[in-house]
Amino acid sequence: MRIATWNVNSIKQRVPRLLPWLDERRPDVACLQETKLSDDAFRGLLGDELADHGYAVAVHGEATWNGVAILSRVGLDDVVAGLGGGPGFPHPEARALSATCGGIRVVTVYVPNGRVPGSEHYEYKLAWLASLRDVLAAGPDATLVCGDMNIAPTDDDVFDPAAYVGQTHVTGPERAALADLQALGLRDVVRERWPTERVFTYWDYRAGMFHQDLGMRIDLVLASAPVADRVRAAWVDRQARKGSGPSDHAPVIVDLDEAPDGDIGPVVPPPSAPRARRGSATLPQAR
Repeated sequence: MRIATWNVNSIKQRVPRLLPWLDERRPDVACLQETKLSDDAFRGLLGDELADHGYAVAVHGEATWNGVAILSRVGLDDVVAGLGGGPGFPHPEARALSATCGGIRVVTVYVPNGRVPGSEHYEYKLAWLASLRDVLAAGPDATLVCGDMNIAPTDDDVFDPAAYVGQTHVTGPERAALADLQALGLRDVVRERWPTERVFTYWDYRAGMFHQDLGMRIDLVLASAPVADRVRAAWVDRQARKGSGPSDHAPVIVDLDEAPDGDIGPVVPPPSAPRARRGSATLPQAR
């Protein structure tokens, strides 16, 4: 079974890329984040096309912001939208969706950004992650959580730690909240398979960050042992970040039981630009 996660950064904008990508990569389960459409608008835009591709669809969205979806060709049962008892800002947002697909409880999440450490947005992010942990703690043994975590797990997951000092995504409390999720027995399957490799999933649109491979790894796949033990390949589909009209995120693909494309990771195709020296680049917002 092939499971993919992709922050599409507006499903409406990404339709010309999503459908060909589904044909090319053929995920059995595709988890999408930042769809930015209401449920009715999503189904009106893509419902028939996805059905023609063999996908059942679960969506949890809102107009303009946020939004998550699960597309599945291996069953879509016991769908739950949102986090029961989770915090709002001030109202609950469309950031989590779960369903059972092929015997695995699949949870797709779009974790709040946090904006500025210490802000009310940041405190909301930490509270939301605590609620996610409570939900996952009550889940079944075979669980996979994936999506845009908006957290780089370690300094190895950003192009230059010095460039992120004072920024969200890398602070101690955020990383501790992610570690609390993993303490439930969830394994970071990409990093587990490629422990020393340079792997990013997000590159800012500005300042040529993608072409210089100045990115972050914030899109994660965390799996419980019964699922993680089945992983045969785990990789970032960098090709989907190239060309015209891409999202600023690349899909992460995990193959269970067999690897149709071989064990080809961690980033396909690998970046052609040489690795930048630390201290030689800054974040666009710091310029």
